[in-house]
Amino acid sequence: MKKSLRAALLLTAVTTLAGCQQEVAQDLTPREMTAETLGHYCQMNLLEHPGPKAQVFMRGYAAPLFFSQVRDAIAYTRAPEQVAPILAVYVNDMGASEATWDLPGEGNWIAADTAFFVLGSAVEGGMGAPEAVPFSSRESAEAFIAAEGGHVLALAEIADETVLAPVETIADSDENDAAFNERLHALHRKVGE
Repeated sequence: MKKSLRAALLLTAVTTLAGCQQEVAQDLTPREMTAETLGHYCQMNLLEHPGPKAQVFMRGYAAPLFFSQVRDAIAYTRAPEQVAPILAVYVNDMGASEATWDLPGEGNWIAADTAFFVLGSAVEGGMGAPEAVPFSSRESAEAFIAAEGGHVLALAEIADETVLAPVETIADSDENDAAFNERLHALHRKVGE
């Protein structure tokens, strides 16, 4: 083969491969929850749980990961075991007129990095853990604090320990451990009779 033909074929092959590697624009439009939308960690239907939800878009994945609690989504973004770079995180704006704790709304998704989060309030998220309640305005967050307590932080101000630390639930308490142990001992006594 002549050198010029080889060079032309090589150039064509390289150009074709380079074209295949171009990034395709990924649709980062927030998705609405449906009856089939499952939480990433719990694999339970999100519509069956109260409180605000979150969705995380990652490079190369067409659909976002949904989370039953905003706190869980923030924890996910800070965990070291990411499988792909995170491109966008959206949360329900709990200050939107249609948002209630039982129905956090449709079409009220806001970028997490622009939200005002209320932490330390009296409410629990969809999985029974403390929640980072998102609002699009500081005024809405302050109104929520007046009713439920807590304090306002921006996403970057939320400490890792706040979202990554284990949460003690009623089932984890010493009182329940004692009750469990008593039931276990009672069963053991019955078996030994």
